Amino acid sequence: MKLLIQICIALSVIFISISSWGYANNYLIGQAKRDITGPAAEVVMLGYAKADQVAAGIHQRLWARAFVVTDRFDQQRVALVTIDAGMVFQGITQAVVRQLRQKLGNRYSDRNLLITATHTHSGPGGFSHYALYNISSKGFIKENFQVVVDGITDAILAADQQLKPGYILLNKGKLTGANKNRSLEAYLNNHDAEYFPAEDQQMTILKFIRQGKPIGLLSWFPTHAVSMSNANRLISGDNKGYAAYLFEQRIQQQVGDVDFVAAFAQSNAADMSPNLALDGTGPTKDAFANTRIIGERQFNKAWSLYKTAAIQLTGPVEFRHRYVNMANQQVLPEFTDGKQRETCTAALGYAFAAGTEDGRGPFSFKEGALKENPFWKAITWMLTQPSAALKRCQAPKPILLAQGNFKPFPWSPEVLPVSLLRIGQLGLLGLPAEVTVMAGRRLKTTVSVQAQSLFSHLVVAGYANAYAGYLTTQEEYNKQHYEGGSTHFGPWTLAAYRQAFAGLAQSLVEGSDITHENEPLPRDLAAHQLNFQTGVVYDQPPLFKHIGDRVTDVKTQYQSGETVEVSFWAGHPKNNLKTGSSYLFVEQLVQVNDKQIWQPVFTDNDWSTRYHWQRKDPLWGTSVVTISWQIPIDQQPGRYRIRHEGTYKKNWTYQLLDYQGTSSEFAVVANKLTRKVK
Repeated sequence: MKLLIQICIALSVIFISISSWGYANNYLIGQAKRDITGPAAEVVMLGYAKADQVAAGIHQRLWARAFVVTDRFDQQRVALVTIDAGMVFQGITQAVVRQLRQKLGNRYSDRNLLITATHTHSGPGGFSHYALYNISSKGFIKENFQVVVDGITDAILAADQQLKPGYILLNKGKLTGANKNRSLEAYLNNHDAEYFPAEDQQMTILKFIRQGKPIGLLSWFPTHAVSMSNANRLISGDNKGYAAYLFEQRIQQQVGDVDFVAAFAQSNAADMSPNLALDGTGPTKDAFANTRIIGERQFNKAWSLYKTAAIQLTGPVEFRHRYVNMANQQVLPEFTDGKQRETCTAALGYAFAAGTEDGRGPFSFKEGALKENPFWKAITWMLTQPSAALKRCQAPKPILLAQGNFKPFPWSPEVLPVSLLRIGQLGLLGLPAEVTVMAGRRLKTTVSVQAQSLFSHLVVAGYANAYAGYLTTQEEYNKQHYEGGSTHFGPWTLAAYRQAFAGLAQSLVEGSDITHENEPLPRDLAAHQLNFQTGVVYDQPPLFKHIGDRVTDVKTQYQSGETVEVSFWAGHPKNNLKTGSSYLFVEQLVQVNDKQIWQPVFTDNDWSTRYHWQRKDPLWGTSVVTISWQIPIDQQPGRYRIRHEGTYKKNWTYQLLDYQGTSSEFAVVANKLTRKVK
């Protein structure tokens, strides 16, 4: 009998081992996130290129979220980073690589990093090394560049330090009501448009489990982060930032894990808009409501996929990477229309200036323009003088700006990174462009045909490691809507990227190395940056007032659901970015060990708060900060206050001094309507 019991136990152990074999710890994984918010005032936001969209506060902070995955057998590793920013610029990647090498030697390079942007249009600009992307922000903003570089670097370092055995589960599903094709006419010009939907509604998620504990989520779904309109002036991660916030909050509420990292990355989103009305709005007319709704829809789908994820990634961690000069590629017939074609020096078309349904341009440009305008032709000629050969190469695009012709440096990069990363049966196609849904399909088809034996799941990771405009199909390019007018290197740009990815995929299949001997290298323009914006001269309150004094105060009592507002004489946010901290704290009076203390419950990263900075008198140096808190409907009744922290620059001495201001205490009581329902 005893022997029979032992046999049964042994069989049970074997059965359990076999049944759980798919969830063995086959990788080393780590995760971390760091604050990259940047200057919260008097910097033009990046994305809409609207000169009067100047940052004036914070709705939610911006973050770099990093995951490191290492093969336990040969120690090959990749770092996957998602940042709340408009783009990832080449100078950012170069600086991150330099800092990582100083800390870790050759453990990380541009070849095993995949740094991608969510593409929020509500973050400060000025952090590129190329003029095209810094013009609207009046040049290079060093503070913003450095906080982004440091945040990405620190997130990767922290994730690397936390590497421990774990595994990764994958899941996919369909999400409707979170994107719509904003360039349908161009999409329908594709020869195979009738065989595919105009929207890519697939969400792909990775669930990271380390030592039996879930530590992170990485989601890819294609929808522009432009729910916040070009009238918004508060820093925001937009719908993807809000989805990440919701996911991390849910995990914290359920298991109390403040280290869980949820990243909502971008995919082939070039023509995928969250503004379902296709007029810059939708589902409602309110930008904050739209951000919340589209963010919630992504969160809800990701949460469902996260809970049911069951496909384990198994197999090696590998990567292939090369730099390609996209301005002079000879593209083989198998990737074009059957003829050898070539790419062109970078140029933007009239449709670029027309803007999109999400934000139209300031002039009378229209999408679909295929003929030159005499007036704009003269302006173009004075700026960059496109040659007849360039016009033929870029046709049918009428050239508005040949930014690749500027000297001594072009206004946008042409030597660009292309990456193919492998984690088991998942392939990530990293490229420095905004990819339309059909262009994304063709890229994945190219890799799938070349490396079908390796990948059962493919994701286009756009906005990766650098940025050089849009990527459309040749048929979409011919229609010259905004996306086609913003495709820098001519009608065969997609074909050139497909050719590059085919080579990377072939190298993975064959197990061969990429030859980098004659590979072009991107220029480093760190030493050639200019700024035309004045810094903070000094901060000064009105006579007989002090920095931190209240301008307006709170009421004595509020019901849940109401909005509390208080304002202070303030210093400029540029004096101190409060990285990893906050400009505001909503605090509750609580009893701890026979002592009453003020306990922070909300900061400037929370959805319910808003921090707004306003210049009152530029000559005197006076400014006001207004802080609002929309009390959640389920907020615990009690005594509260709002505290503001900042730094001001003293006149005459220009010394930076910290200060704080505090509202009066106020009571929060349950909403009368809520009480009746209960």
